[in-house]
Amino acid sequence: MANTPQAKKRIRRNERRTDVNTARVSRIRTFIKKVESAIELGDKDVAAAALKAAQPEIMRGVSKGVLDKNTASRKFSRLNKRVVALD
Repeated sequence: MANTPQAKKRIRRNERRTDVNTARVSRIRTFIKKVESAIELGDKDVAAAALKAAQPEIMRGVSKGVLDKNTASRKFSRLNKRVVALD
């Protein structure tokens, strides 16, 4: 257990940040799932709209530090490739 006041404060702060970051990652996953479900249904217009909504959310995760830049780029690229492949 932490002994110094600063260490105790860091524990409290880390718990708060963990909650915030968990919510951010969950929100990003929700946006990605909306794109994937539209792809599963084969609806290109809905999938494209969902992808357009998901892209800024993914990039926001990068700027906030919950996603790596390359991970976000890879996810977006793969989703985009699947949307474009729909007919």
